[in-house]
Amino acid sequence: MKSFLISDNRDTWVGMRLAGINGVIVHEKEELLEALQAAMKDEEIGLVIITERTMDLASEEIMDMKLKVARPLIMEIPDRHGTMRSENAITNYIRESVGIRI
Repeated sequence: MKSFLISDNRDTWVGMRLAGINGVIVHEKEELLEALQAAMKDEEIGLVIITERTMDLASEEIMDMKLKVARPLIMEIPDRHGTMRSENAITNYIRESVGIRI
């Protein structure tokens, strides 16, 4: 299985290319959704990596895809500037998803 990066940041793209991961740079919601659909059609791609800022362009659509499709796994990462999420982002995500407080 291959990995694929969708980023809004050239530095993140270059770093992933050095690690052997192909990807694209997008700046608009339509570009993001097109790249994601293309990655989902490719049977060899098992992991789609999306930077946080890129995820924010179409977070509702991407979360819907994450819930409905088993492959590829869609993972959100910070870019070279670090995370934009709060320090309790994972705890808040679990609380919203499952309804329990950790």
